[in-house]
Amino acid sequence: MLERIRAALPALPPAEQRVAKLVLNDARSFATLPVGELAQRAHVSKPTVVRFCRSVGYDGLADFKLKLAGSVNEGVPFVHRAVDADDKASDLIVKVVDNAVSALLKYRNAATGHAFDRAIESLVAAGQAGQRIEFYGVGNSGIVAQDAQHKFFRLGVFANAVSDGHVQVMSATMLRPGDCAVIISNSGRSKDLIDVAQIAHRKGATVIVITASGSPLAQLALQPGHVLLAADHPEDYDRYSPMVSRLLHLMIIDILTTGVALRLDSHTLRPLLQDIKKTLRARRYAEG
Repeated sequence: MLERIRAALPALPPAEQRVAKLVLNDARSFATLPVGELAQRAHVSKPTVVRFCRSVGYDGLADFKLKLAGSVNEGVPFVHRAVDADDKASDLIVKVVDNAVSALLKYRNAATGHAFDRAIESLVAAGQAGQRIEFYGVGNSGIVAQDAQHKFFRLGVFANAVSDGHVQVMSATMLRPGDCAVIISNSGRSKDLIDVAQIAHRKGATVIVITASGSPLAQLALQPGHVLLAADHPEDYDRYSPMVSRLLHLMIIDILTTGVALRLDSHTLRPLLQDIKKTLRARRYAEG
C-alpha cells in the first residue's frame, strides 16, 4: 500500500502530496488520528485529506485508514528477493514462490473494492447490452488479455483480445459509448496502449486500466468515468521476465470475471456453464 502511494506521489496535486508524505512518514499514526488533526499536520483542508484517499483508489478516509491499519499491523510474512546468476534450483524455487506470495498478499492488503465495483458494473452493463468489450495488451500483457477474452467467452459474454499495435488503434477507433476498453500493461508506458486509451476516451468508451500507479497510462485512467486498477510490484525487468506482474494481472482478471459472473443472470449462465463442461468432457479420454 505504501509502495502504491509512493509511486503515485509525483502525479498528485501539491496539497495531496503533503497528505501522502504524512502517510509515508508515519503510517501507523495516520491510521489512528482524526481527520482534523491529519489536515492540521499536513497543512491542508479536511476535504483535501479525503480527496487524497480517493485519488489513490480508496472509497474515502475510513476505507483508506482501515486498509492502512491492516497493512501496517499485519505486514507480509514473505519478502521480495531478486534472483542471482549463481542461484541453485532450490534457491529459485524459494525466491520465485516467495516473490509471488509476497506480491499477492500485499495486493490483498492494499486493494480497494470501490474501483473493482465500478469496473465490474461497466463490464456487466456492456455485456448485457451487447456492447463491445475489448482487452488490449502487448507482450506478456497480451497473453493476459487473451486469458481475459477466454474467461469472458466462457461466460457467454462476447469479448475480444487485441495485441497488435495497428489493430489495437483500429479497434479503439470503432469503440462507442457503452463499450469497455480494458488495457493491461506492466509499465504503463507503452506508446501503443497510451494511444489506445486516448482514442477510447475520445470515443466515449469506458476505459479500465490495469497497470502500475503513477504511470502515464494510470493517469489517463484517473479521468472521470474511467477506472484504474493499480498493480504495483518490485520487479527488475532488466534481469528476468516480469513474472510477478503477470500473476497479479491474471488475478485481477479473475476477480473481474468472478464479479461479472455473479452479476449475470444465473438462470441462463448456470445451464450454459454446465453445457460447456459436458461438451468438453465428451472430448476427453476416459480415466483409467
